[in-house]
Amino acid sequence: MVVGWREWAHLPELDVAWLKTKVDTGARTSSLHAEDLEYFERGGREMVRFVVFPRQRSRAEGRPVEAPLLEVRKIRSSNGQQEERPVIETTLDLGGERWTIELTLARRDLMGFRMLIGRQGLREHALVDPGRSFVTGRRPKKRGKSTSAAR
Repeated sequence: MVVGWREWAHLPELDVAWLKTKVDTGARTSSLHAEDLEYFERGGREMVRFVVFPRQRSRAEGRPVEAPLLEVRKIRSSNGQQEERPVIETTLDLGGERWTIELTLARRDLMGFRMLIGRQGLREHALVDPGRSFVTGRRPKKRGKSTSAAR
């Protein structure tokens, strides 16, 4: 599949839909904007709880999310600083195709996009045409107030 430098993405397992996403082959790891991170344990498994705000430059429609913690990993950010970030694994829906990706959870307030898909998230699934946007289509029209995808 071919994708542009920005696309609409859906995270069905997290019940987070239609994030305007930057496709960044310069980044190794994919990242999701997450606030109010909280670690906890459920049934002997490490978990992380956080809030996702899917709309760019908006705190509207905050969605609480819980996911199993894969690990905490040292990540070098675009400004060259290294920090430890929680990592989760989830399903990415991009243009109707679905596959599993790893996502680091980070504050992306200052970034233009709430989600970034890095090289590892694209590997064996997509080629990037950096001169195009929204190759996989536009965000579906809202049905009611839910941010869930109607699939």
